[in-house]
Order: sequence, then C-alpha cells, then structure tokens
Amino acid sequence: MIITLRLILLAIFVSLSTNTSHVVDAKRNCGNNVKEACSVTRYKNLCIHTLSQFSNTAGRTPSKWARAGVSVTIGEVKNVQAYLTKLKRNGNLKGRNKVALSDCIETFCYALDDLHKSLGVLRKLSKRTFNTQMGDLNTWISAALTDEDTCLDGFEGKSGKQIKLLQNKVHNVSYLTSNALALVNKLASTGLGTITDP
Repeated sequence: MIITLRLILLAIFVSLSTNTSHVVDAKRNCGNNVKEACSVTRYKNLCIHTLSQFSNTAGRTPSKWARAGVSVTIGEVKNVQAYLTKLKRNGNLKGRNKVALSDCIETFCYALDDLHKSLGVLRKLSKRTFNTQMGDLNTWISAALTDEDTCLDGFEGKSGKQIKLLQNKVHNVSYLTSNALALVNKLASTGLGTITDP
C-alpha cells in the first residue's frame, strides 16, 4: 500500500515537472520570438516592451510582426493626438507655442492617415503585388515619421514642463514609428514566404 502510494506520488511529481518544463520552454520561445523580431529595430527595448504581447500570435512571421508594429504605433499616435487636442482645448499654450501646437495636431492627422493606409496594405499582402506594396509601406511610414519630426520643429529651443512632456510623448511615438518601419523593411527583405494569394 505504501509502495503504491509512493509510486503514485512519484508519477504525479514527474508529470508536474514535465508540464512545468513545457510551460517554461513555451515562455522562453515567446521571449525569443520578440527578441528576434526586434533585433532589426533601432529602439530594441521599446520594441520588446511594446510587442511582447504578440509573441505567441506572431511567432517568427515577419508579416505579423510588421502588422503588430504598425498597430501599436497607431494606438500610440491616437493617444498622443488626444493629448495634444486636450492641451489645445485647455488653452495652456500661448503665442507661438499655440501656433506650433495647432501645426503639430495637423501633422499627427497626416501621420495617422499614412499609418492606417499602411495597416490596410499589411492586412492584404499579395505575392503578385508584394514589391509595390512594400514600396507604398516604406513611403507612408517614412512620411508618418517625417510628420512626427515636423511636429517637434515648432517647439525647438522652447522650455517649460508642458512642452517637455509634449516633446517626450512625440519622441516616443517617433521611436515606435521607426521600429515599425524597421519591421516592414525586414518583411520586404525576407518576402512573403508561405503566404499564397487567394
């Protein structure tokens, strides 16, 4: 009876150990997926932090990582755009800073439009038109990056807590956009792989 009980406990222990190692391996693979995907980006830590949630679904597929990068960037552009609009509504910035803020909001509208167009293309990738699609993506995401930088031009050399916060938020968005562009360029260099046209 005691021997049987010990054998049962041993079997349970071995089973639990095996299951735990599978979970650890799965988590390690997920971590490796995002690190591998982000290895081509300029802001690697930011990339890993913002895209780790896609490790399971994106796996090692460049098209999925590119789509994830653009999606996350769109979300952050919307957040910053809402922040800029609220800042304008509150009327905290005056004179030239107020004009710069209006310009900044406008450039963010253009950036958002270009990123939405990019995401639309990434959802409909085709081997037949792949090179054209990659060219469009590069153009639009680069334009979004330029728009974000243009936003900051109006605040160059300005100081103040509110302006510093604004600059930090816009810088963060431009880093995400840069990472998204790098992920798209990786996709362009690796090709569509096993994806077939419908």
